Amino acid sequence: MRNNKIHIINKILACLGLSALLLTGFITEVFSQEIPDWLVTQKSAARPDNLPAVFDGVGIDEKLGATIPLSLVFQDESGADVTIGKYFGNGRPVVLNFAYHNCPMLCSVMLESFAKTLRDLELGLGDEFNVLTVSFSAVETADLAARQKEKYLKTVDRPGAEEGWHFLTGSEENISALAQATGFKFKWVESTNEYAHPAALMFLSDDGVITRYLHGMAFPTVDVRRAIVEASRGEIGTAFDRIIMYCYRYDATANSYVIHAQNLMKIAGLLTLLVVGLVLTVFWRRERQRQVRNMTEKHVGATEFG
Repeated sequence: MRNNKIHIINKILACLGLSALLLTGFITEVFSQEIPDWLVTQKSAARPDNLPAVFDGVGIDEKLGATIPLSLVFQDESGADVTIGKYFGNGRPVVLNFAYHNCPMLCSVMLESFAKTLRDLELGLGDEFNVLTVSFSAVETADLAARQKEKYLKTVDRPGAEEGWHFLTGSEENISALAQATGFKFKWVESTNEYAHPAALMFLSDDGVITRYLHGMAFPTVDVRRAIVEASRGEIGTAFDRIIMYCYRYDATANSYVIHAQNLMKIAGLLTLLVVGLVLTVFWRRERQRQVRNMTEKHVGATEFG
């Protein structure tokens, strides 16, 4: 009988071990492969190097880990002087973007897309994070910023959003200082009478340290959420968010968060051990109960015949 029990336990362990091995192998195979050449080619083709000369010197030099100057003075949408530091040091991360409100197309598309992301984001704008939209045109005024804020808050359509999204204007000197600190490079193009500039979101911790950049004009809600949680050092969001951040890492080539195979395998291994422990605990408990029941029945039988 004892040999049969040991045989059963060995079979259970073997099955669970095989499952863990297959799971680990599958994760390694799927997520540890190099990017195929054809995919790299497509990505390179989507962002060609032979841009027109007008874009020379335009782009973003990422400065992850740098601290922006919090003493720079701007004007908020009401026209009041404020320092950038006003929006930091309160335990909430900040999403920063640069905009040019008289931009004929790019900035309005980017801000409208971002407003829709904020609308769908399950984090409290103004409660859990703040947003700063800074005009990089020194001729734009607080009145224009106020109209832009009103416009995009209608898209966000969430209570309290006006306390979390701030539209700033400022002097050329302070704009340049903030742009340089964040690596945002733009320039005025005389031939078209407008600015050439990149588009991106920048995520900063509550002490003004740059933690992440998301490039482009459309920002998936899931990526923005992860970047905000990352900037907060896990202090906002749910326990599930922290688990997700452990399983995902930012991939600059994909401009998105992708599965971190090594950490995922660690979690898979831990779950396998938990399952093994649970199965064995249930098995041994039932076996113990069966033994106690048999001993009780034998004792009762011996008493009756005694």
